[in-house]
Amino acid sequence: MSKTIPLLIFLLILASADLALAQSSLFYLEAQGVAGYSSAQNKLIFYSQEQNEAMQKPSLGFDYVQRFSKATGDFAVLAIQARLGLNAKGGKTFEPQLYNAYFKYKATIADLWVGHNRPALGLSSFFDTHGSLLQTLTMDGYGFDRDWGVGLSRDFSKGNLGISLTMGSGMPLYFKGNYLLSGRISHGILNQDNYSVGFSAAYGETLDTMGYYLLSLDPMLFEMLGMDVSYLWNNIENRIEVMAGKKHGENALAFYWRVGINLLEEGRLKLEAQPVVLKEGEETSFDLSAGLSYLATGDLTLRAMYAYDQNLHNSRIVFQIYYYRRILF
Repeated sequence: MSKTIPLLIFLLILASADLALAQSSLFYLEAQGVAGYSSAQNKLIFYSQEQNEAMQKPSLGFDYVQRFSKATGDFAVLAIQARLGLNAKGGKTFEPQLYNAYFKYKATIADLWVGHNRPALGLSSFFDTHGSLLQTLTMDGYGFDRDWGVGLSRDFSKGNLGISLTMGSGMPLYFKGNYLLSGRISHGILNQDNYSVGFSAAYGETLDTMGYYLLSLDPMLFEMLGMDVSYLWNNIENRIEVMAGKKHGENALAFYWRVGINLLEEGRLKLEAQPVVLKEGEETSFDLSAGLSYLATGDLTLRAMYAYDQNLHNSRIVFQIYYYRRILF
């Protein structure tokens, strides 16, 4: 299915929203420049992960959040985030990229959402890395950073519960018998308790996609259990995730650890390291990434990353200039 159809669907939702309701909105301009070097290709690259991946590339986009309110407070949120990114493969062309595109209704018992949002699985269900060079296990095929579907979540005094039923295709929208049912329950509020421990489970027939590109025509078994731990101590951040089960029909095991230290006033400088161990079928691989992030101004962030891929015997050095500014109307 054309990647433009989901975008048109949510533009229609936005246009049909009842703007007469008491409401408030936020609109951000997002722009980034990305360039680096790949040792395996021995040339300059203009992406951070893979050429076909959506993250990160030179791009220009926006982030729009619309809140709907009544006398008792907010009752719904509409979120749309999209980019026009450079795709230099086979010639310099641009591709539309749609990230957030969902409507969330705050019901009494839970928040209900429909659209393109985060599935309830692992760290990526709450740890937002859409602008970062370092990514989570979703970049290795362990779930999806964003997926089309429906979900619900409920916050408790000491944790959270989330359930989602999504298409299992990620960025694009396909109907090939694919689906993904996932859920996560956690204990601890990270911003309140400085820790969070989560347990996840997922089952479905998912498509093998990379960005907007379909790598396999048929859905394959995805069956996974996971545990994630996030812990903040002084200026040090630790995030660990372990997943085990079946990925594309093969036995799979993944271990992910990101450790970071915040320096300077208000943590404007961050140093991070991220080892990842993957075992899929009979193959075991080790990836190592290290990153530096400097908040130059309230709107401008400078980032750099070194990444080593054992399977490809590839080292990448990538630099990013990231601009994110609220626009007032």
